[in-house]
Amino acid sequence: MEELPNIQENKWDDSHRPWPLPNLPWGMKQTWSDLLFAHYPVKYEVLRKLVPESLEVDTYEGVCWVGVVPFRMSGVRFRGLPPIPGTAEFPELNVRTYVTIDGKPGVYFFSLDADNWPAVKGARTFFHLPYHYAKMDIKNFGDTVLFESKRRNRSDIVFAGSYKPVSAPFIAVKGSFEEWMTERYCFYTLNASGLPVRCDILHHPWILQEAEGEITLNTTLSKQGIVVESDQPILHFSKKIDVRAWPLVHPATGRLHF
Repeated sequence: MEELPNIQENKWDDSHRPWPLPNLPWGMKQTWSDLLFAHYPVKYEVLRKLVPESLEVDTYEGVCWVGVVPFRMSGVRFRGLPPIPGTAEFPELNVRTYVTIDGKPGVYFFSLDADNWPAVKGARTFFHLPYHYAKMDIKNFGDTVLFESKRRNRSDIVFAGSYKPVSAPFIAVKGSFEEWMTERYCFYTLNASGLPVRCDILHHPWILQEAEGEITLNTTLSKQGIVVESDQPILHFSKKIDVRAWPLVHPATGRLHF
């Protein structure tokens, strides 16, 4: 575990990113809070059938992983515009795995559920992401976070649990599992033509904590055909991170995607 950096508020340094940002202005800003990273090992053969062939499945020490990530979203706004009405704060739940294209590691989302219809519609339209409208609730009781989610058009896709941090905050050591699963500065998705596109993001290095929790109900994996090797996930917590996202680009050329 590395010492925490002296991070200055609103100072957006990109020197820790593994490749340069696109030569474009950032397009969206948002804040993520009270995140749980719940990671499950999955066989390569299982993921290879579910991840698009154009994306290379990434592994850590030969093992594939899927993450279930509940959190609170806030401060969503496009560059040069005020916050989007109705998106001041809402819960979100992501199911993700890890992929690469041309040596640039990123995240691939199987699903993203949010309790905010404008955000769901906007992300589907502008970022080609598999967002779904869900009924959600997130509450804080001291250090403990309670989170519940039920997809509105698929009541069988549910998540419920509680979690809390149990260690001092730390920055992941280079080469560790924690660094591998969090320090990813883009996500990949498919455009309307089925071709891969990349969204570059920028944030400070993740400040993590070890976590403990109880996931009482979770069908977000099984209902998407994701069979895990263990039902006991590795848990990490992060209190808050500010993020900027760039417009979608073509992975090979870095040119703007329309």
